[in-house]
Amino acid sequence: MGWIFRKILREELDYQGLTVKELALKSSVAKGALDSYLGKQASMPPADVAVRIASALGVTVEYLVNGEESGSKKNAVFISDPKKRSVLRIFDELLPEYQQLTLDFVKMLKKNRDEKELV
Repeated sequence: MGWIFRKILREELDYQGLTVKELALKSSVAKGALDSYLGKQASMPPADVAVRIASALGVTVEYLVNGEESGSKKNAVFISDPKKRSVLRIFDELLPEYQQLTLDFVKMLKKNRDEKELV
């Protein structure tokens, strides 16, 4: 299970553009401890430390531990793939008219792909 925590923590750091040192400052967790969670041994932090790390990253402990978000937020969509989240973050920053253009473009790409698959 430690390897999942390590993988998710690394992905989240990369996604947010944070260094281990920055996370250490934000979470009040020693850099050396964070390094151990990210190292080859992939140790799991105690629950209180996991809570501080998750809080500093703006994610749940459940997500850090097993890569899944609880279903308690019925209308919320949680996307764990950093690339997809990055696209959504950028999309949200666009003006509404550019969002529509982007959506139209993506639909056109999908239609093109679907037509090629039929051939």
